[in-house]
Amino acid sequence: MIALWRIFRLILRDQQTALMRGAILSLVVLIAGIALLGLSGWFITAAAAAGLAGMGAVFDVFRPSAMVRFLALGRTAARYGERMLTHDATLKALTSIRVRLLAATASARYDVLVRLRGPQALNRLMADVDALDGVPLRLILPVAAGILAQIITFAALWWLVDPSVALWIAAGFVAGSAFVFYRAGRNASLASGNEEEAAQAFRSGFIDLIRARADLAVYGRLAHQGETVLATDAGRQRDRARLNRIERRAGLALSLIGTIAAAGALALGMTLAQAGTITPALAAIGFFAALALMETIAPLRRAMADIGRMAVAARRVDESLSAVTAARQGTAHGIGANLRIEDLSFRRDTAARPVLDGVTLSVSAGESLAIAGPSGSGKSTLLLLVAGLLSPTDGRIMLGSLPLENWEERKLRATVMLVAQRSALMAGTVGEALRLADHDASDSELWRVLEAVALGEVIRARGGLDFRLGPSGSGFSGGEARRLVLARALLRRPELLLLDEPTEGLDHVTALAVLQGIRSYLPEAAIVTASHRVVETQWADHVMTLDRPEAMVIHCR
Repeated sequence: MIALWRIFRLILRDQQTALMRGAILSLVVLIAGIALLGLSGWFITAAAAAGLAGMGAVFDVFRPSAMVRFLALGRTAARYGERMLTHDATLKALTSIRVRLLAATASARYDVLVRLRGPQALNRLMADVDALDGVPLRLILPVAAGILAQIITFAALWWLVDPSVALWIAAGFVAGSAFVFYRAGRNASLASGNEEEAAQAFRSGFIDLIRARADLAVYGRLAHQGETVLATDAGRQRDRARLNRIERRAGLALSLIGTIAAAGALALGMTLAQAGTITPALAAIGFFAALALMETIAPLRRAMADIGRMAVAARRVDESLSAVTAARQGTAHGIGANLRIEDLSFRRDTAARPVLDGVTLSVSAGESLAIAGPSGSGKSTLLLLVAGLLSPTDGRIMLGSLPLENWEERKLRATVMLVAQRSALMAGTVGEALRLADHDASDSELWRVLEAVALGEVIRARGGLDFRLGPSGSGFSGGEARRLVLARALLRRPELLLLDEPTEGLDHVTALAVLQGIRSYLPEAAIVTASHRVVETQWADHVMTLDRPEAMVIHCR
């Protein structure tokens, strides 16, 4: 419930005025409905009593009739306004939460981001936010309006009818509905949460099935995977069926509470009328008010069915928003991009030994350094540390005249460029892919950078800069896609360029041409590569080898 309340506070803070107006209108709707039924009951009973007493000709029917019409029309208008305000405000607030969640995800630590499965993460984010619309619309606002309506009705019945009638109705509705909400909510919470988890697992499994259908078919597992997805959906449907049964039972219990409260109010009213304490018309007010108060507890049925789903979503959203990675605290801009690393060490949280230990190196502007070593020796990790995407356990990284942590984030990204082993290309034209790095780049500049990575002739043969790539860069071979990513990085004109296996998938001649083109395009940049290939180590000005049998040994050529 704490997470639900935090989410509601976020929504309220974002759309406070509209939600408060909607809440007031929601209360007006309930009070108007109670007053309408109470007045109607009084009017019918009083008119009948006047007729039996032979006073029908002098009984005032106009003012009560006008009040009934006013309440009916006012209730309809208030309901329309309440729905417009609360739904519009909730949708706007959820839009704001969705944007904040996307920003929080984008600012997460690198080691968190690399483990994200894009479609599944987006599916969960959207489903969680969609589940939160019930927090204000089906839980907080209806319950708050219902409680206030009960209090106002209690005071009115105490004044107009009799304290015993007011106490009976209030005790019946408050105690009875609280008991039903507690019991049914506890039973429904698990089923509702399980159903939501199963629904998201089904969507994720179905996405995986579509994306990997070719590999699954090759290994003869397509049918099995399909059966697994269907089994997940069958589990979701079982949870939904259980939830429906709980909801129907809760609805029956709430109806019985209203019936018992109304019957008791009628019995008390008749007893008081027979005793001459109140008139029959006033006794009718208590009975009809009890019937109208059913509207104050009716929303609990839907809220109980969804509370588990809302609670699960609220916890995840609250955790995601609370776990936003702090932005780089540095505010300075160093002079130059000479790189100097002193006694650098890095250990992952659960690792038995460090990935890097005691690394020291330096690279000046215009120089290139190839970091070699076996797989797992820490080459890629070292580049991530230099790029500021991971934080070292010990040691210091100096970039230009300042420690890396003192650099302001935007200035650091303008100075340092990392091309990781796996880089993304989105659907669109070649020109659009390149202009992600520099949206003001001219066509001639784009052709120049394509020539630098030996991709100019390939692009011309396919129709030029308007050649359209499919999702994830489909339409290009692995080596061509790699070179397009390199070209995009060069457009940023970084002072320090970090390349993780930049020529992977290229033949020796093309790889050498690409490396020479990179240096020609960025003659003053410091370049550091994580390298497996001989062509890269032969091209570099310096080579550093990381060996990790028991300790870190550094060799420089």
